[in-house]
Amino acid sequence: MSEAVEREAMEYDVVIVGAGPSGLSAAIRLKQINPEITVAVIEKGAEVGAHILSGAVIDPIAMNELFPNWKELGAPLDTPVTEDRFMMLGPQGSISAPMWGMPRMMNNHGNYIASLGNICRWLAGQAEGLGVEIYPGMAASAPVFDGERLAGVVVGEFGLNKDGTPGPNYEPGMELRGKYVFIGEGVRGSLAKVLKHKYGLSKNSEPEKYGIGIKELWQVPDAAFKKGLAVHTLGWPLDNATGGGSFMYHFGDNYVAIGFVVHLNYKNPWLSPFDEFQRFKHHPDVAPFLEGGKRIAYGARAISEGGLQSVPKTYFPGGVLLGDSAGLLNVPRIKGSHNAMKSGMLAAEAAAAALSSGRAGDELVEYETAFKSSWLHKELKTVRNFKPLWSKFGTIPGGVLGVLDVHIAAALGGWSPFGTMKHGKSDAESTGLAKDHKPIVYPKPDGVLSFDKLSSVFLSATNHDESQPAHLRLRDPSVPIGTNLPKYGEPARLYCPAGVYEVLYDEQGNNPKFQINFQNCVHCKTCDIKDPSQNIDWTTPQGGDGPNYPNM
Repeated sequence: MSEAVEREAMEYDVVIVGAGPSGLSAAIRLKQINPEITVAVIEKGAEVGAHILSGAVIDPIAMNELFPNWKELGAPLDTPVTEDRFMMLGPQGSISAPMWGMPRMMNNHGNYIASLGNICRWLAGQAEGLGVEIYPGMAASAPVFDGERLAGVVVGEFGLNKDGTPGPNYEPGMELRGKYVFIGEGVRGSLAKVLKHKYGLSKNSEPEKYGIGIKELWQVPDAAFKKGLAVHTLGWPLDNATGGGSFMYHFGDNYVAIGFVVHLNYKNPWLSPFDEFQRFKHHPDVAPFLEGGKRIAYGARAISEGGLQSVPKTYFPGGVLLGDSAGLLNVPRIKGSHNAMKSGMLAAEAAAAALSSGRAGDELVEYETAFKSSWLHKELKTVRNFKPLWSKFGTIPGGVLGVLDVHIAAALGGWSPFGTMKHGKSDAESTGLAKDHKPIVYPKPDGVLSFDKLSSVFLSATNHDESQPAHLRLRDPSVPIGTNLPKYGEPARLYCPAGVYEVLYDEQGNNPKFQINFQNCVHCKTCDIKDPSQNIDWTTPQGGDGPNYPNM
């Protein structure tokens, strides 16, 4: 991508990167406030929803604000939670925790089990009905600056050769320029990463923290299906020092959404989140829910877990960060879509006010001010210590302390006896040395409940044009074999849930070579986060590439 390339430009009042819940809610709210505001939404997936992956149990609080009549409008929130279970798993059994002991916000009464991808498809329809222009299959590959101000993004660049030079069918794309640019790329987005560095947005925040969430969608027979059931577990197969847990939601047409989350601050470099998920499904309290069923979809994505301490400055010259780009997920609730929607609405209200008063281009300080006085900030403040307590004391003691702390903070307006705890190390820095940890031998998949990575990637409908430059870029090509392999066992081959990274040897078992199968990438961004040498940069491939998730 040459900076000297001349491109056509289109001008809008607001350009929004990402057709997720935050970006679409922002677009809708802008048009609700003033139909004359021109809004464009850019989506790198082949269609809206193609790259959306979530559990998901949806708190409708933000939807109620955006569309009070969402039921009449046909929003795909069709399965209310009717039963809530929480279990601590051991290798062969479990202990059920009473939901009455949980903080009120962790109770799912009044919430809905749904496909977040389908919700985004519905939101896109509502946005287009209001006059929003949505461009799927258009990756925002680079920011456009006017001096120090973010003025737009480059979209629709296609046809680069593997070496990055223009190929015979090269299309330079165009610049979409806006008085404001909203960044709603999701977790660890490539543009947000550039902007955080350029503007120093995280200099007063704790390190960003993440998990990896791996999800499968099953369709099961009536005997195994319990519509409205939401189950969460902690414990096995993870040890007490490794954070994570599972979710299982029954909804729709005999669908079971089942997934596993591993916090990426785990120490053992031999751990494979994908394989932990596969053996989890064999637990005697889990397997019966999948018996006789068929796995129909698979995917993975990083999850923002830093909480309020890690939220960066959310505004900068020319734009703002929305939703997961700002790290607004509530960790103990495992919910972020309602927060994402609210952030988009708050940003829209701030931008609309600036545009109407002739302050177009002014930094949207009002967005951050509104955030700090909103129910969204109050929610994140209440749970701010849950993640650091879990990380410091382990799953059982840390989880108990975290629940108690949430109870206290909810009752006392956010006050906590722990104050506001720090995270300390990044997830990459938390990775231990291979020599200090025992390799993990995982059971072979049986093809019934457990599966391998490649057959799983097939179910994600992932596709990349192999003639383009690899979007997974090594800062130093010598690091995987020269540093990561001897020190850490090259954990990329294990933490990646899609078989992108391999270490290959010759017939004698010598001369290791690092191979990147970028065409397998499901865009989870885990490599960008967890690589202990911070040598991998995830960048966006050309528009339309990547997974194409159905009902996820």
